[in-house]
Amino acid sequence: MIGTLYGASLGPGDPDLITRRSWSLLQSDAYWTYPVKKKNGSSYALQIALQAGLTKPENSTELIFPMTHDKEILAKYWLQAAQTVIETLQQGHDVIFLVEGDASTFSTFQHLSKTVKGLNENIEVETIPGVTSFNAAAARAEMPLADTDDTVAIIPAGYGLEMIDSLLNDFDTLVLLKVKPILDDIIELLQQKDLLSNSCFIEKAGSTEERIVHDVASLHGEKVNYLSLIMISNNHHRERGEMIRGCRKKTISC
Repeated sequence: MIGTLYGASLGPGDPDLITRRSWSLLQSDAYWTYPVKKKNGSSYALQIALQAGLTKPENSTELIFPMTHDKEILAKYWLQAAQTVIETLQQGHDVIFLVEGDASTFSTFQHLSKTVKGLNENIEVETIPGVTSFNAAAARAEMPLADTDDTVAIIPAGYGLEMIDSLLNDFDTLVLLKVKPILDDIIELLQQKDLLSNSCFIEKAGSTEERIVHDVASLHGEKVNYLSLIMISNNHHRERGEMIRGCRKKTISC
């Protein structure tokens, strides 16, 4: 009998945000796997589980997913990780892959599960939903993501200023993930558009190292953590169109 692969979402850092479903799996006899950037490296996802008071079981394995955009290198490591997981699954053991945040949102688990299914389509995969960093950030910063008919966009900041500038015309709330590389440029754009007072910077949302900065301009020239984002809400540049309100009745022809 082949085991099941689970993508266990653990939330952005606060162990109290681990869902009951993931918590239950973590205390089962399933094998743990967790992502690292290099061999014997640290794993943020693993740390969330350990901070919850759990002990890493002996039947646990690190899976290497290097920080690179080289598709050939990534494909090589995805394949190695998938083969490692399949070997355990074929022995009849369930495997949990620990995921920071949510396993369906900008997660390495998507690549792992896709590669595993590509190698063996008979393997069952279950994705456990979890709290995302931007959901936690919105709650902690007391900045609602959306109200009534508001529109929301969530993008990696790496798409650049031109994309960010364009989206500010269409969305009430814009969440920029991984802002570290172009933080100064973002601050300058928000200043030009008079949106600094509508913005908030959140680093490591929900963790013990969480940092919330409402005075975003004060971060100009500062090095920040990779796990950081900026939320822009109540965007007055948003160009609103006409909405169809209420329910449309279906026309029945006799």
